[in-house]
Amino acid sequence: MVPPELEFNKYLGKGSYGSVSLFKYSKPRTTLYTAVKTCNYKNAESLEKEFGILSEFKGCSRIVQCYENRVIENLDVEGNKEYMMLMEYAAGGSLRTFMKRSEDKKLPDPLIREFTRMILEGLATIHGQGYVHCDLKPDNILVFPRCVYKKRAWRSSYELKISDFGLSKRDGDSKWWHPHRPFVGTAIYMSPGSVSHGETGRGLDLWSLGCVVLEMYTGKKPWWHNNYDLKDLKNWYAPMIPSDLPCDAKHFIMACFALNTNERRDALTLLEHSFLRGVVNKITKPHVKNENPKEIALALGRVVRRPSKVLTSIFKRAGELMKIIKKQPRAPRSNLLPVHICH
Repeated sequence: MVPPELEFNKYLGKGSYGSVSLFKYSKPRTTLYTAVKTCNYKNAESLEKEFGILSEFKGCSRIVQCYENRVIENLDVEGNKEYMMLMEYAAGGSLRTFMKRSEDKKLPDPLIREFTRMILEGLATIHGQGYVHCDLKPDNILVFPRCVYKKRAWRSSYELKISDFGLSKRDGDSKWWHPHRPFVGTAIYMSPGSVSHGETGRGLDLWSLGCVVLEMYTGKKPWWHNNYDLKDLKNWYAPMIPSDLPCDAKHFIMACFALNTNERRDALTLLEHSFLRGVVNKITKPHVKNENPKEIALALGRVVRRPSKVLTSIFKRAGELMKIIKKQPRAPRSNLLPVHICH
């Protein structure tokens, strides 16, 4: 039965196979709000599977956390069995709703870089445990507002966590594949190989990440430029990247959109990309707290080391050269830049 300390507050939305509602969770000396995913008996197995996956990420700061140590069985108002999973509540909503509050649904460049780093840290943890999320998109990334005391004042900040593991698979798993169900996930955020023949490797999540980063910059879903006609995706093309994006941002997205899965690198390697270098250097310790993937934590620790004095001088000299180059006249560019494979 539902714990008596749970009190319904409001309906939040739908997940991959069930609804999500907000409940007030009252305990002695503490009251908090919890997001409760509920499904019927037909989807109970999927909910149990998701709970099992999330249980492997206990303590991981980039993965949404579960309360309780089991899925709760309950009877609805009509006497039918329903199953409930209690999770932490994101007061900022999903990244999708967060973007809708911004002008033109776009986010500022520094925030995009910070958010991208957080998502990559989550993917590094997921992939380190041998899983592929398979449905990474703004709807499945949650925003947690935070207050930090900095420079003698309280300042607001945000933490991102990846949620909804209902479609997650083991890396390379193909047992689920069926001609009438050729792929899992949301097509416009998926790679050509995933849509064409059901690839479920880590490269799928990195392609999806490229789509999310592109959407944070443009305020539009990928493939907006051709009215979401996915024939280009099936023909092994990538979404178009606006030419006015920062150079390192374009290169980062292009790395995510490499058509050869092996050239898409991995989450830990992308954390070292120049697009994130300035942000990553500010990290004082890795955000991966799960005791299982120790190698991930060690690798994240290597990423955050500051560049040597030699590299610093090289970057400084390169910056001076770039200022000289920028003063030279440039040929006009088109509004959109086609994506090419990075070699």
